[in-house]
Amino acid sequence: MSPSDWKLTAEQRSLLIKSAFEAKEGSYSPYSKFPVGAALLAPDGKIVKGANIENASYGGTICAERTAVVKAASEGIRSFIGVSVVTDLTTPASPCGICRQVLREFCALETPVLLVPSDYPQKEQKKGYGEGGVRETTLGELLPDSFGPEHLGKPSPSA
Repeated sequence: MSPSDWKLTAEQRSLLIKSAFEAKEGSYSPYSKFPVGAALLAPDGKIVKGANIENASYGGTICAERTAVVKAASEGIRSFIGVSVVTDLTTPASPCGICRQVLREFCALETPVLLVPSDYPQKEQKKGYGEGGVRETTLGELLPDSFGPEHLGKPSPSA
């Protein structure tokens, strides 16, 4: 699916990116020193932000993407039409495997995922990256052959 096929407007894309940067400011990452921000766009236009929150007991750490999903789900928001993630790397970083699976619970496979470089917008267009250096992909591309709610007889996120 090309970015031109997405249902995100330029304004929604810009807001998702801006919101991920804002979310990253809330990171609590004293151990890894690797702040991450994520933003989710709900169908009604609401943006939910999350940052990674680390813990001295490393297993208690939660990634930015899951923080955003948990915040949203606990408020009754259970589907999303766009995701944006930013780190301090100038090459965009992708969500980890468990975050991809958690996103899969609440997002359709066609959901746009914007992986944003820390120095967005980048001036030079890099091969394989979209406007401003953003890697534009979908959840389905990040999690091929995935397992989702529909495999357990529940409605899929896109239903």
